[in-house]
Parts: sequence; C-alpha cells; structure tokens
Amino acid sequence: MKASSLTIEAIEIVKFNIPLVEPFVISNDSIAVADNILVRIVTNTGLEGQGECSPFPTILGETQDSCYAVGKKIAARLINQNALAMESCSHIIRSTISENHCIKSAFDMALWDLAARHAELPLYTLLGGSLNKPLHTDMTIGIGTPEKMAADAQKYLDAGFPYIKVKLGKQPEADLARIKAIREVTGPDFPLRIDANQGWSLADAKKALRLLEPYGIEYCEEPVSKRYLLDLPALRQQSPIPIMADESLFDAENALQLIRLEAVDFFNIKLAKSGGIYGALKIAALAEAAGIPCQVGCFSESRLGLTALAHLALSRQVISHYDMDSALMHSEDPVIGGIVFGDSGSIQLPEAPGLGAHIDPEFLKGCSSESIR
Repeated sequence: MKASSLTIEAIEIVKFNIPLVEPFVISNDSIAVADNILVRIVTNTGLEGQGECSPFPTILGETQDSCYAVGKKIAARLINQNALAMESCSHIIRSTISENHCIKSAFDMALWDLAARHAELPLYTLLGGSLNKPLHTDMTIGIGTPEKMAADAQKYLDAGFPYIKVKLGKQPEADLARIKAIREVTGPDFPLRIDANQGWSLADAKKALRLLEPYGIEYCEEPVSKRYLLDLPALRQQSPIPIMADESLFDAENALQLIRLEAVDFFNIKLAKSGGIYGALKIAALAEAAGIPCQVGCFSESRLGLTALAHLALSRQVISHYDMDSALMHSEDPVIGGIVFGDSGSIQLPEAPGLGAHIDPEFLKGCSSESIR
C-alpha cells in the first residue's frame, strides 16, 4: 500500500540560464537570456518533484534574484510538511508573502509533479484530462522592422505552424506597417493574433484596432495598461477585434472582476501569473461558468514549464488556444522527457507519471543553488 503522506525533507532552489537564439522584443522589454528558477522538492521516500518559473520583471515584478530569495523563505516553511496535503501546502506558499506569483508557481508545479508521481499517473490524468485533445502551439514574432517580421512569418509558415502571434504595441501607423508586411507573406486568411503587451495608450489602442480591422486579426492581447481596467469594457465594445486579457489577469479575483465588467472576450492563463496550476484551475472554472474561452501562454520557460502547461491544457475543455512556443526560441534544451514538438506546431505529451519531465542534472552543474532542509 502506498504511503498516505510524503514528508518534505529537502528543497533545492536553482538559478539556471538559457540563452535565446536571438533577442526577443516586446513593447516594454527585450530579453536575450531566459533567467529561470528550478525548484526541486525531495521527500522522505526519495520521490521528488520539479517546478520551473521564468520571471519577467516588466510584467511580473520579479527577477531571478528576487525569486531565489523568496523561494528560500517559502522552502523553509514547507520543510516537514506532507507534500500530498495540497490545500495546506498551497496555503503556506500563498501566505508566506504577498504577490510574487512567479516563484510560487514553481513550488506549486513541483507539488503537482510529486502528487501525480506518487499516484503513478500522468498529471493530466490526475487533473481529469486525457490525450484525446490535440494541442498545436502558435509561434510568436517579436517586434522588429516590417521586413524582419515578414521574414519571420515566412519562416514559420514554411515550418507549418497553424497560427502566428505578432507582438505590437508601438505607434499605430508603425504597427499597421508591420501587419501589412506580414499579410503580404501569409495571405489574407492565415490565422493571425496580435499582442500589444499594454503598449498602446487608450487613444492609440482605439486607433490601432480600427486600422488593423481589415487584416483579419483573430484577437488582441492586452491592448492597454492594466491600469485602464475600467476603460476596457468600453474599448471592447468599440473594438472591431476581440480582446484577450493577459497582464490584467493574474488570479481568480482578477478573473471575477473582468467577468463582472464584461471587459474581455478571452482569458490568457499563465502559470507564472496565477501562482501555478492550483490558481489556474480556479481561473478556468470561472471562465467556463462565464463562457469565456481561454488560452494558455508562457514567458520564457523551458520544456519543463511548458510540459506542465500542456498537462493543464489537456485537463480543461475551456482552454482552446495554445501559446506554448518559448522553448523553441532557446539555443539550448536542458530538459529530459517532457513535451515533444512535432510537425505543424503539434505537441505530444509523455504518458509517464507526473510531469514526465525533469531538468538534466548535467546541465545544472555549476549553477547557483541552495538546499533547504
């Protein structure tokens, strides 16, 4: 008989860095290296779970260093706890410090990995999902010149990706030139999505969305600053392009507020914003009740974090859009097991217990780390 509890004996916090193939530019930032954090939770039986987060300072308000420091505080409170007592462990994680959703998500992910490994089930099965739901990621084009962005679009078309997401959020006329150049490559009917990352003012958002209407845009993520939350309902009503919440949606409380305001057409759930799978499931439940389709998205996680995201996506039918391309921008892949990217942006999950993925120990040699016992 399996033990009814797994005592947490040690937690290791590791800084690890993955260079990108080329700098990735959005409206409010540019990154050349994914500065990520790994959390390893080890139990009295030797069973362990792993979780990853990818702090993005201009959106999440966290850095690799802050995640490392806060992670050690959370770890100290989890030692000797029952890893299978998910509600209790989640409360400890959430109550240790306000905000800091990114580092909390790595602990949450590791605990879910442990729980599913202990149950000898893939995580998607533990969450109530199955492999019957096909997953295909889009591919994202960072901000650049219209010529560079059109060339990237051609590359992703040639690779067979079924959708392309385009980063915008600069001056409306400049963004229009970018989309025009991309449409010359894709033709008028290929699915295009755009993401302004809060880059437009309210006036510029209204102008840009009108200018882009003829170009068949599926939806626009976070057109204006989340500080303009109360202006979103009116913007949505005026916009010819559906609106997706991203930076304005971190947790279930944000989701409920957006629903009450009738502010958006879609939700973008990211584990680093929701604090992990535990919080993401709450958002998905609210979205399902409100009839709001969801996308799952990423920051710059490796295939470890993306594997957890794929398990979540398989578990809920309300999740119907997939932006899971960050590892495809990395110059190295430190993950053993996990999701496999196939033709046309397809994603296959392993049927192994837990996440079915872990970071290669060889890759971690020499990385800064601390073990809490």
